[in-house]
Amino acid sequence: MSQSKLEEICARRRVDVAGLKEATPLAELEKKLPGAPKVRGFKASLLRPGLRVIAEIKKASPSVGAIQPGADPSTVARGYEAAGAACLSVLTEPHWFQGADADMMSARNAVSIPVLRKDFVVDPWQLAETRFLGADCCLLIVAHLQERTGEFLKIARGYGLDVLVEVHDEAEMEIGLAAGADLLGVNNRNLKTLQIDLATSERLAKMVPSGVTFVAESGLETREDFARMAGIGAKAVLVGSALMRTGNPGARLAELTEGL
Repeated sequence: MSQSKLEEICARRRVDVAGLKEATPLAELEKKLPGAPKVRGFKASLLRPGLRVIAEIKKASPSVGAIQPGADPSTVARGYEAAGAACLSVLTEPHWFQGADADMMSARNAVSIPVLRKDFVVDPWQLAETRFLGADCCLLIVAHLQERTGEFLKIARGYGLDVLVEVHDEAEMEIGLAAGADLLGVNNRNLKTLQIDLATSERLAKMVPSGVTFVAESGLETREDFARMAGIGAKAVLVGSALMRTGNPGARLAELTEGL
């Protein structure tokens, strides 16, 4: 996914959110938050011993198109939990990833582990919506939010959400750290070239201070890749495509984590 594609997706999300906000203003949405499911502690789950896995439910992506469009989120989620996943990540962006809010809710209801709602946050309204829908964590992408990352981070925490702040390079890492991120995801995909290089995580890992939880994202395909990320201090890996392109994502996760 290129920088231009990222901005195209975010522009479409702004249109979507404008309609949703008109139907349910923020003040009205916030009144509903006390009835949301209790948070499960996303970051806390990643701090347990060993390399932790955030297993992703992703039906499609802009780079490869359809992956497993007919996947049942609750079935995949149960398979991931049985295979030892620490947390789930569920794509809810509808236009390029074929996701839906219902997918996230269905997956969360099927398991007891925490869930990241993986969407493209362009408006603080989405943060309240994320908590209302029952998610335990949200994603903030520094490549899009830039200096507004800190503002969004504070709002998300105010709603009780854990926050995964995603960066791609040194400049974004500096913004994420300055914003106060305590859960940092390094995406190994270069937004300019679209190439995936695990050396990105190896390079940026050196910038992660103690006390900040480091998550390696994208391009993790083998047990060797998992071990490589653990070796540079990653506390967790986020894996989606390598699992979803198989007939049994949970079984594939069990294979990848055996012996780790």
